[in-house]
Amino acid sequence: MSATVTYLFDPLCGWCYGASPVIEKLAQHNGIHLVLAPTGLFAGSGHRMDAAFAEFAWSNDQRIARLTGQRFTEAYRENVLGRHGSPFDSSAMTLALTAVALTEPLREREVLKALQKARYVDGLDTGNAQVVGDLLRQMGLDLVADQVAAADLALLERNASRLQQARRLMRSLGAQGVPGLVVHTASGHRLLGGNALYGEVDQLLEQIANTCGNRAS
Repeated sequence: MSATVTYLFDPLCGWCYGASPVIEKLAQHNGIHLVLAPTGLFAGSGHRMDAAFAEFAWSNDQRIARLTGQRFTEAYRENVLGRHGSPFDSSAMTLALTAVALTEPLREREVLKALQKARYVDGLDTGNAQVVGDLLRQMGLDLVADQVAAADLALLERNASRLQQARRLMRSLGAQGVPGLVVHTASGHRLLGGNALYGEVDQLLEQIANTCGNRAS
């Protein structure tokens, strides 16, 4: 099987974090070309953490943990959800991922995974641009960190274009949120909903193969 698959996500999405083990296995499968497409769902939202949202998020996170086995630690609960007034905004992370895609494209998935671990396991507020920059430097991505800090017009325009492209794809397929996978074939595109990302990777690969076969027929 050979297929190009676009992964629609937001780095602040807990369900996307829950899907990351399957995404990792999918990306390592021969014949699958995985394209990361951040949607900016929580970028520039203007939302700030408060007690009600923190309670809702933690309850949701526990559902994700039970379904996927992904960890949401007390450090995350206390230092991220407990920081009332802090922005719930994926702008810095999304910009960092775009900068990585432009300069170190083979490391973009690694950076996304590191950002998710930093938040949900280590309890670091990755909505904070300084935290994101520090993490990039710890990964040896000093140039990327400098680009994100400078946020020059070229990077901002490329980031905006990337988000617009992902959103257009979502609208065209009727996607209501993230995560989602889009399978591309010569005759069109097919959306696989988020539920496809919480089972076994073999089942997901079978869905992708069937989609390619159906589209090709």
